[in-house]
Amino acid sequence: MPSKASLGTFGVWGSHLQWADRTDQLAELEELGYGTFWIGGSPGIAEAERAVAATRSMTIATGIVNVWQSDPEQIAAGFHRLASDRFLLGVGVGHRQIDQSYEKPYDKLVSYLDHLDHLDVPAESLVLAALGPKVLRLAADRTAGAHPYLVPVEHTAHAREVLGDKLLAPEVTVVVEEDAATARAIAREQLSFYFSLTNYTNNWRRWGFSAEDVAGTGSDHLIDALVAWGTPDQVAAKLRAHVDAGADHVAIQSLNGHYAELAAALGL
Repeated sequence: MPSKASLGTFGVWGSHLQWADRTDQLAELEELGYGTFWIGGSPGIAEAERAVAATRSMTIATGIVNVWQSDPEQIAAGFHRLASDRFLLGVGVGHRQIDQSYEKPYDKLVSYLDHLDHLDVPAESLVLAALGPKVLRLAADRTAGAHPYLVPVEHTAHAREVLGDKLLAPEVTVVVEEDAATARAIAREQLSFYFSLTNYTNNWRRWGFSAEDVAGTGSDHLIDALVAWGTPDQVAAKLRAHVDAGADHVAIQSLNGHYAELAAALGL
């Protein structure tokens, strides 16, 4: 597994659906100082192989391989074929509303980890997409750590308590925009999909947000808690808040780019 230090404090998260033909830009992110690129949107190993080949020292992670969509034998075979100490395999259970076979997700996740273990994929090379306490504990017990997605900073602090010294690498969505109405509009346009997914809305309710907060495309209160927006310096401060709360690494998903400005604000 890549060490915590090799991941860097800050990385970039991007869906493979948007980054599939942009591997040349990974080298640019690497030059800016980002330590890890997280391939999101239920990727396979092939996407990770291309990303590793396109970079020199950046860690490549999946955020996440979907256990309902990716056969564990094929994932394990790809993991061993890649055989890179710059690769971290993130796995997760996807969404009830999307995966038709979505039943007993916790049991499916445990079974998937059992398969990977049987196929000699080391636990220290795995992280889990974890929101609730049960899967956070599973991540602590069976893998190198957790990769939560779209969570408030309070979740990061709680996850640190559950994980102990295991890796905690939350994704944090950002919008580099000073105007509140514009920033929130960009966030809502891109994130409206998640407001129909019960694993996310239930998790936000767990952190004190009301039914009204999670309805529709979210209240301003919820959007402001989930999305770091503002000037590059203001966004950087909100990203550092997750580090202060216990994150080892923060995977930045910027909805409107500006990665160079963010790198400068973060002192990368």
